[in-house]
Amino acid sequence: MYEPKAHPPLPRHLFVRRVLLHIAAALALLLFSLMIGMAGYMYFEQLPWRDAFVNSAMLMGGMGPVDAPLTDGGKVFAGLYALYAGLVFIVAASLLFAPIVHRVMHKFHWEQDKK
Repeated sequence: MYEPKAHPPLPRHLFVRRVLLHIAAALALLLFSLMIGMAGYMYFEQLPWRDAFVNSAMLMGGMGPVDAPLTDGGKVFAGLYALYAGLVFIVAASLLFAPIVHRVMHKFHWEQDKK
């Protein structure tokens, strides 16, 4: 996916395009995950979409739910969704930082190989 060490770093406009694609992928993952959370809260807790959105967004943001789950299914869902949201955070952060870290490392190695 990325250029190998033996090749020069990408030109700036292609690098910006790569970063924008990674941002789009992270946003798509976050939006999909938010929709899963909303669907779960609407199904298990019979919350209206606005309350389901707030609870899902708060869990994804690491704050915890606004409304404590009342049903057994809702409690299990909220726990599993919280674990899932933690993993999504790590994956989204990785998607955002991967092209930047690669470019820094690539430029460092490229300069080392040129000497």
